[in-house]
Amino acid sequence: MHIVQQDTALRIIGIELRTANSEAMQTIPPHWQRFTQENVLANIPGKLSDEVYAVYTHFENAGLNNQGIYSLIIGAPVSSAQAVPPGMAHAVLPASPRAVFPVPKGQFDQVGPTWQEVWQRDDLPKTFIAECERYRADGQIDILIGLRHGSTA
Repeated sequence: MHIVQQDTALRIIGIELRTANSEAMQTIPPHWQRFTQENVLANIPGKLSDEVYAVYTHFENAGLNNQGIYSLIIGAPVSSAQAVPPGMAHAVLPASPRAVFPVPKGQFDQVGPTWQEVWQRDDLPKTFIAECERYRADGQIDILIGLRHGSTA
């Protein structure tokens, strides 16, 4: 894990799922399947890149914890002015320090265990506003966790 400073907000447009940790193992895989089957990435207008972001946001207890219902929006980064197409939603990754947890390159099966590592870290001042997985074209996967400003964790 290392800390990076995200200097500007990043807006993501994609498809949304409302879920909770108690049902995530049953609801998130079909959501990813829908993203792939419907070729959502190709249908996002004004993409800034082909990186895929899975953003966990709109937490029931925003700013406090990740318990309760939240949104998972899988999509791509767009400009702040891009309109949201019908049937899609948007999320904003606010500017903040972020803890970056790399997942072994191309090992999608390690995303879950890496999240477990993230949530076991009580030493990080997490914001619980918008966390994400970033999937790069080269196969690199990173989990990015928002940290309170002034954090050097």
